[in-house]
Formats: sequence, C-alpha cells, structure tokens
Amino acid sequence: MLTGGPLDVLTGDYLAELTMLILGRDRLKNPDHGYAKTFLRQLEEGLGLAHERGVRIVANAGGLNPAGLAEAVRALAAKVGVPVSVAHVEGDDLMPYAGSAEGALTANAYLGGAGITACLRAGADVVVTGRVTDAALVSGPAAWWFGWAPNDYDRLAGAVVAGHVLECGTQATGGNYSFFTAHDVRRPGFPLAEIAEDGSSVITKHPGTGGVVSAGTVTAQLLYETQGVRYLGPDVTARLDTVRLSGDGDDRVRISGVRGEAPPASLKVGVTRIGGWRNEVVFVLTGLDIEAKAALVRAQLSEALEGVAEAAWTLSRTDHEDAATEETASALLRLVVRDPSAERVGRGLTSAAVELALGSYPGFHVTAPPGAAQPYGVFASSLVPVDSVPHVAVLADGTRLPVSAARGHSPTPPLPGTGACDPGRRSGGSAPDPAGAPPPDPRASNAGEAEGGPGRAESAVRADRPRLATARAPLGAVAGARSGDKGGDANVGVWVESDAAWEWLERTLTVETLRGLLPEAAGLPVTRHVLPNLRALNFTIERILGDGVASGYRFDPQAKALGEWLRARHLDIPTHLLQTPAPEGTGS
Repeated sequence: MLTGGPLDVLTGDYLAELTMLILGRDRLKNPDHGYAKTFLRQLEEGLGLAHERGVRIVANAGGLNPAGLAEAVRALAAKVGVPVSVAHVEGDDLMPYAGSAEGALTANAYLGGAGITACLRAGADVVVTGRVTDAALVSGPAAWWFGWAPNDYDRLAGAVVAGHVLECGTQATGGNYSFFTAHDVRRPGFPLAEIAEDGSSVITKHPGTGGVVSAGTVTAQLLYETQGVRYLGPDVTARLDTVRLSGDGDDRVRISGVRGEAPPASLKVGVTRIGGWRNEVVFVLTGLDIEAKAALVRAQLSEALEGVAEAAWTLSRTDHEDAATEETASALLRLVVRDPSAERVGRGLTSAAVELALGSYPGFHVTAPPGAAQPYGVFASSLVPVDSVPHVAVLADGTRLPVSAARGHSPTPPLPGTGACDPGRRSGGSAPDPAGAPPPDPRASNAGEAEGGPGRAESAVRADRPRLATARAPLGAVAGARSGDKGGDANVGVWVESDAAWEWLERTLTVETLRGLLPEAAGLPVTRHVLPNLRALNFTIERILGDGVASGYRFDPQAKALGEWLRARHLDIPTHLLQTPAPEGTGS
C-alpha cells in the first residue's frame, strides 16, 4: 500500500472476537503484552517509508494494551531513526471497573472514531487504539481530514460504509468472492477508499495489483456481518438501505447517497471468557457399512462418555462408491466433547477412543494421536450507556483529551437474541428505487420478515401472478452470497445482478424457504432484511454458532462458508433467469 500509489492514511484492522480472547490469554501470561505484536514487525519495515511519504498510520493493534503498544512503537521509531509522533486511544477496556461479567477474561466497549480524530488533529503520525469499531479506522481519519462536526451524520455515515468495505482487506477486491472464477484473484491487491468531503467515496485499488473491484465485490462486503438496514455505530447510524453503487471506471466503484442518523445511546461491549475444556477425536471409516461402523464405535464409547457435559457426534459422508483411492472411499466420524473439567475430557478420554483400535470396526484408525484437553472461549455482548465509558485520546506528550460522547442519540437497540423487534432488525423495501428517489423508510415498510411476520401479505398478492416455467438448479446459478459471524449468530447476505432476478429473489427467498434450504437453521430465530438498492437480502440466523467462534461449536465455527452452502442448494428457478447471461464467474 505504501509503494503502490498515493496514500494519505494507512489503516490496519487487527481485532476480531477470537483475537480478543487470544490477547486476553496473552495478557494473563504477561501484563505488558495484550497487543498485536505482528503490527510491530510490519511497522519495522514500513515506518520510515510512511514518514517519508507523509502517510499517517491508524491501527487498532493495541488490543487490550494500546498504551503498551504506543510505547513499543516509540521504541521502534527510535531504533530505526524515524522521528514520528505516536498517540493512542484508550477507555474501551472495562475490566478494571466493577460490574464486569463474572469470569470475564476481556470486556471491551466498541468505541467510535472520535478519539482517532482528536489524535490526528493534535499532529500524531501514528495512532494505535484498542477495541474500536472496524469502520472507525476510516471514519475517524475522514472526520479529521475534512473537519466534520459530530452531527455531520450523512458524511460520517458515508465514511462508515467505506470503512466497512475496507475492514476485511482483500474481501473487497475478489477474495472470498462467489464469482471468483471470472477474475484472476490469486493475489488480490488491497482496497482503498477515495473519500470526498460530502462523505461519498470511490472504492478502488492501486494500479497493477491483482484481483478486481466491482459492484459485486463491494456488494458482497457491504452485506458481510451486518444485522439490519441500520448499521449502528458509536458516532452515527448508517442506513444501508440508502447505499447506492455505480461504476466509475475500471476497478472503481462509487458509493453515494448514504444517509446517517444519530447513534444509539449505548455502546456494545464484547465479553470473552474461558467456557471450559474441549477435545476431539476423528475416526476414519472406510469402504462398506459406514453407518454400522459409526454406530459400533459410538456404542463402544458410550460408557467412557458418561458424565461428560456435552458430547457431539458428526458423521461426514465424504466417501464415494467404488472409489479409486482409499481416501475418497472414507468417511469421517467426529466426536467433540466439552466439559468444565479438563480431566473429564482430557487425554484419558481420547486414549480410551484410540484403545479401541484392535477391537472395533474393520479398518479402524483416527486422524491424530490422543491429545490433552484445550480451553475454549465464549463470546457474549451486552450494552452500556455511552456516558459510562471513559473514551480518551492520549497524545505523544502524555496529554489526555477526554472525548465527548456523540449526542442526539437514537433509541438503544435490543441485543440480538432478545426477541425484540426494532426497525433496524426487521425492515426493508419492495423494489429498487428510481434514481434519485428518497430511500424507503423501514419504519413504514411491511416488507421485513421474521418468524413469518410482516411481508406475507405482499407475498400473497404476488402468488396470483402467472406461473413461470422453472428448472431445478442451484441458487448460485443466479445469486452470489457472503456470510460470517456475529458472536453466536450468523448472517448470510444474498444478492443478484439484474432487476428480473431481484424480483424473483425478493419474492422467493423467504425465511421459510431459507430454513428449508438450510436445515441447520430449523427451530432458530431467523430475520430477513431487504436492501433493494443493492438487489440484496440479508438474513440473521441467531445462535447457530452457539457461544461463538472460540467455542468451536460448529464444523464451520465462523459461518464463513454458510453462504456457499446456500448457493449450492437446489430450488426451482425460472428458466428465463437461467437462460440469461449468468452472474460473473458462474460458468453457466
């Protein structure tokens, strides 16, 4: 990014829910740690070049110890002879305060970009933070650059949307993209945002870098890990249903029209704790009688599993009939155990599994030797009043600047999983808006769906239309998808590229249909959000990931491939959609 072309601010997003747990364990071993040490290794190579080119650096690599990282950066700068001013943002760490969740390893509020803005206004060359929202790494510098006021909601919302597109790096330039076969994405370049004074932006990348920036890659990232059309943040609430995308040349996509509203009166707090101990054994079942072999080993281990808090068996039928290789003739039987006691699920249990080797199913073997139990983490979120969190910008000379909370708050949203409904969780529209028309107001819309709620009336009217000729085909023949995790919830965004496909998708892919295509969602709360400007639907599936990624609850613990599974599922698709040019890279 520093050598490929012009740049004003270089950002780095180092924190995820799992990262906070890892840093928490690191801090237990050494109170001076708790930050991303990889940032220092990268900075050693690039700090001099950034200073030479006048590029500011903003990163949340401070994790649980931004002050410690700031000192380490100063020491590194002195070592390499680069005169830079280093500031940091703190206040997100709520562990020192009474009331942290019992047994918590980390408890951090998600701060906005105002502290970053204050550090840059004071002349900092490098700003490191703890837990801020991912988008704050972009909106904070944008507010500094243009001198935006805290109530410039539309401008701030535009920068937040740009920050959300950039936050996962090459996911915006062809990485993890449904239609990857249409482009050379072997080494995608990193994305950058050219932000304008009005908050609009152009997403692009440096010339000559790999990958692609298209309306599709930007749409995919806009749908990633969001829950509702109101994207709640500490500085502003960005209305995702107002986002408009348009081409601006090769590898250039313009984002405009973003509307902002007041932020909520509370901040999200992410809490991690050690949930207990886990272990696993994977048995290889080869050839014939796969189901009977699985039943035998389960019966033989039933006594050893007595008293274990949780034991989950999964049989993956990876075997093929009359296979040409032994591996493709084999299925995998996975046992995962969890318990508050490390001893109960420790080496003794896995040894008992391996000791079946000479007296169990024919061809018995496992994928790994007996192992000790490993701790697993649990992530949970809660809310705290904005005014209760001491957001502070700490300058290079030690000056501490308190950062005032944004005012004009919108109502505090319910937490995911509470069963409450607000406009940001169950909202949408019915069709793409005419160019220049005002965005639909979700508060007045009846097109949202949750548990078969509003939206059925519109579907009933449309059911009277002439029946179209259809063919059985995978959803991915006409639609792209992107999925991810939010604690124990998963989100799946689905989009199409034509008005005709959108009319069919919006009518067809209801909550009920999604549950039919993804049986793992049966019995779980599912909410559908409609984003007509993007020709997209975004689903939130609550609790499908249990206690979150660190608990290792599911085969795909972060739901990264949930969208691709959905695209692979077959349903009746109108033949006229299958006969038109397929979305980029489907090969249809």
